Amino acid sequence: MTSVVSLRTLANSSSVPIVVFVDMQQEYLAKPRLPAISRIDCALDKCRKVLDHSRRIGLPVAFIRMINESAFFNRATPFVRWIEGFEPFRNEMIFERSSPSCYSSEPFTALVNQGRGGIVLAGFAGESACLSTLIDAFHRNHKVAYLCDASASHALDEMPADDVHRAVSKISGIYAEVFETDDWIEQTLPRNLGYGKNAGG
Repeated sequence: MTSVVSLRTLANSSSVPIVVFVDMQQEYLAKPRLPAISRIDCALDKCRKVLDHSRRIGLPVAFIRMINESAFFNRATPFVRWIEGFEPFRNEMIFERSSPSCYSSEPFTALVNQGRGGIVLAGFAGESACLSTLIDAFHRNHKVAYLCDASASHALDEMPADDVHRAVSKISGIYAEVFETDDWIEQTLPRNLGYGKNAGG
């Protein structure tokens, strides 16, 4: 697999990817509500690693959240709030949408259209928001890296959640580069990207 980002391209910031966290919202923890994901803890740990790493090396970070007028993801409920530890910093971007794909947010779409670095995707849920975003990105010729272990999916009928997510991760490879978090972090460490005391022009 090729490196997702070279920080040597900071001189041309349009080539730097945006790290996008999808629906880091309490709704996914609020058991037994329908949107809750039963085995989300490992994925959340990976998301924290991605967020810490991205902030540490200075990659742009965006949060996109679902806002609905239904009983779920409703602005009037406490479950629409950010999961603890994933509250955006003031210098980070926030987008809202009401349909599964992140591209249903016009400001998000405009942002990604104007850059060449593509996006790095983590968050929930794998079988809905993440997969639909990957497909949309593919049709727009946008580069995407999907961090499959920093994501999780719901069970579907008789198919367990883990099996659904394995299938989603395989299918995602048609539309994007699929990485595990530790591999992506290793490839984006400054020492591997020529970003440091010897990285001058």
